[in-house]
Amino acid sequence: MKKLLLALSLSLLASSAYAADAIIAEAAPVFSWTGGYIGLQAGYAWGNGNVDQIGGPGFIDTDPDGFLGGVYGGYNYQMSNNIVIGAELDIVYANVDGSGQVFLAPGVPAGVSATEELNWSGAARLRLGYAADRFLPYIAGGVAFGDIDISNDNGPGSFGDTFTGWTIGVGLDYAMTDNLLLRAEYRYTDFGSESFEDFASDVDLKTNEVRFGIAYKF
Repeated sequence: MKKLLLALSLSLLASSAYAADAIIAEAAPVFSWTGGYIGLQAGYAWGNGNVDQIGGPGFIDTDPDGFLGGVYGGYNYQMSNNIVIGAELDIVYANVDGSGQVFLAPGVPAGVSATEELNWSGAARLRLGYAADRFLPYIAGGVAFGDIDISNDNGPGSFGDTFTGWTIGVGLDYAMTDNLLLRAEYRYTDFGSESFEDFASDVDLKTNEVRFGIAYKF
């Protein structure tokens, strides 16, 4: 009888310990993406740029590429169904450029070329994602800005402006700790087109970018 009572006691103690562990495990906090963040990012861009002669057949195909780096920051809100919505701003210094020869331009000697350069870019975007605990896949899109210059490779003279267009992309954020967020992202940006009457040129630029970032979550 004593052995039976001892066995029952041990069984009850084991069951109680298991139940306590289960309660503690169930009560363990789940990571929340709600909050603000600020971070650093770097990446590589490549794209298609064109400088077309207004009212004529001349054109330059520049195909710029290069590296970029800068800062980003924003705010996320995680809903009860794990949908995450957010807004984000970013700005990067860019060393993205490409050169091409002038084709079919009347009166322009053969071999004349020009360079199209993206000096900096920025964006204001909205984000939509789904939280899988510490993983957050998302899509993002919004307004993009870029400072674009055109220079003559064969002599003095350059022109440019700040262009306004749009951008869209996909990415993945990962919370390595409760405060440290890692990011990998692809985005496509169309900076739009502008006409420069004084230089008889229409200019446009479209880029593909791969970016990597690290941010601190408040």
